[in-house]
Amino acid sequence: MITIEFFHDVICSFCFPMSYRMRQVQKEMPEIKIIHRSFALARNEEDHERMFGSRENAKSEILSHWVHANQNDDLHRFNIEGMQEADFLFPTSMNGLLAAKAAGVVGGETGYWAIFDALQTGLFVNSQNIDDITVIESIVKDSSIDFEKWQQAFTDPTTLALVEDDFRLANAYQLTGVPALIVNGKYLISGAQPIEQIIQAIQSIKEKEAPIIEVIENNDSRNGSCNMEDGKWVCED
Repeated sequence: MITIEFFHDVICSFCFPMSYRMRQVQKEMPEIKIIHRSFALARNEEDHERMFGSRENAKSEILSHWVHANQNDDLHRFNIEGMQEADFLFPTSMNGLLAAKAAGVVGGETGYWAIFDALQTGLFVNSQNIDDITVIESIVKDSSIDFEKWQQAFTDPTTLALVEDDFRLANAYQLTGVPALIVNGKYLISGAQPIEQIIQAIQSIKEKEAPIIEVIENNDSRNGSCNMEDGKWVCED
């Protein structure tokens, strides 16, 4: 069994193409289990100010990253001009991460992924301020998630605790950036890699993780054992 913990942030530009690729990976390898994990590049306004000098500088520099992310994106979906013209500063992480986690509480990993992608589309394509609770609520209402249940989960302190648990897990894995895949708790696939490389890496891990049993054949291989034959135990000395 292959389990992938997909660490990402709603405001992470390279997580946008990576999420699209991981959906393709899931289609090609439906047997793998994908768990979505929160990672905050900027928990609050102070983080933007500390990293970029001001929130205005943050928006300008982050949009320069979008150029490279758009080149990385298989569908080239980034609306850079739209975000440049938008009259809000660049969003922080926590409201969007909490919204996605609340969707996960209501709708499992499928629900989390749906809202995560919808929030990223809102930011990167539709130039929406996904820091704004009204915008987030509108995005959730347009989804298949039960809005009242989502709203309860969004305001429940337990949901925030789940997000914080993801942060602690990221620290335990010593992650410093996203997107990042942790496979079976011990293999790291870092960055928005091409889908072929992602699948190749997972296949290599599957081979490493597969149990290997070497069968030694001899003339007395059935002696001293009990076996199932036609639904009955048959034991031979």
